[in-house]
Amino acid sequence: MVLLFRIIAFLEGLSYILLLFVASPLKWFYQDDTYVKLLGMPHGILFILYLIFAFLIRPKFNWNNKSFLFILVAAIIPFGTFYVDYKFLKHTSQ
Repeated sequence: MVLLFRIIAFLEGLSYILLLFVASPLKWFYQDDTYVKLLGMPHGILFILYLIFAFLIRPKFNWNNKSFLFILVAAIIPFGTFYVDYKFLKHTSQ
C-alpha cells in the first residue's frame, strides 16, 4: 500500500506542476484551455486518492498530528508531494 501511495503522490505532484506551470499559462496567455481540460480531471482524481491513501497509511507510520497535517497540506503546495516522499516515505521497506 505504501508503494501505491508513493506512486499516487508522484503522479499527483506531477499533474499539479503541469497544471500550474504549463496548462494554466497556456490558458491565460493563448486562450487555449485544452490542457487544463485534459489534466484537470486526472489531477482531481489523483488529489482525492492521495488524501484517502494518506489516511489509510497513517496508522502504519504512526504520524503525529503535525506531520500528518503537513502531509495533507503538501498536496496543495507545488512540489509538496515530492518532499513528502523524500522526508516520510523514501526509507520505507515497502
